Amino acid sequence: MFWYFGYGSNMDLRSLRAKGVEPRESMRAVLRGWRLRFNVHHFFRHEGGVGNIEPSPHPADHVWGVLHLCEPQHLALLDAAEAYGHGYDRITVQVETERGLQAATAYVGIPSFIDEQCRPTQRYLNILLNGAEASQLDPDYIAALRATPVHVKKPVAPFAPPAGDFPHFDAASLAHHPLYTALAGSVFDMSGARWQHDFLKGFFGGRDMTLFHLKRLDHSDGSETLDDIRHNRLTPAQRAYLDEYLHAYSDEYEYVGRYHYD
Repeated sequence: MFWYFGYGSNMDLRSLRAKGVEPRESMRAVLRGWRLRFNVHHFFRHEGGVGNIEPSPHPADHVWGVLHLCEPQHLALLDAAEAYGHGYDRITVQVETERGLQAATAYVGIPSFIDEQCRPTQRYLNILLNGAEASQLDPDYIAALRATPVHVKKPVAPFAPPAGDFPHFDAASLAHHPLYTALAGSVFDMSGARWQHDFLKGFFGGRDMTLFHLKRLDHSDGSETLDDIRHNRLTPAQRAYLDEYLHAYSDEYEYVGRYHYD
């Protein structure tokens, strides 16, 4: 067992469960002498910046978060979700709880992924707020979170696959292509992606990522299924979110085919 200190989206239990992590117990905690930043740039530009912690020169600075007691097998899931060794490094911090001091694992941004111009999206910030409020963190800290300036996204049109006679894939045939990934009925080749996406080639490769993205919406309750996608039972917000990602995939990768869920 190990303690994990979540200060970003992993303060929210629904977000943590979507990554396959069901902690034994969770409690609020505070990391003193550090500050919260949003300067780790997301793999996809439209998602702005995501959470990071940095030591602060001001001793009064602190970061509130949620301390989770995790099973040993959860470490690999957290490493994958946090892009350990690529976007984030793993460190040990001393946090303060109502039971006293506790050593805990935490993730910090790697310098090559730091961009001081980044801001969080409203979607990402809403997930932090959900977790902070459910854990009854300090009201002043929650108010400061709520006032954080956010990344302004450009509206996108519904994604239209390119015309042409492209091959068709399903889950079995896609698995034979470790550098192909599927999203909402489209298949993309990641082999020519920029170096920042090297981690995603292993994480997304050979898989359909539609549910992965849907479960990261701020209003997800974790109940989304492949049947919802197969029968197009998507809300306008879910559809718009997938369209953002389809355009982002199309910018980063090469469109190579259609994907069927049957």
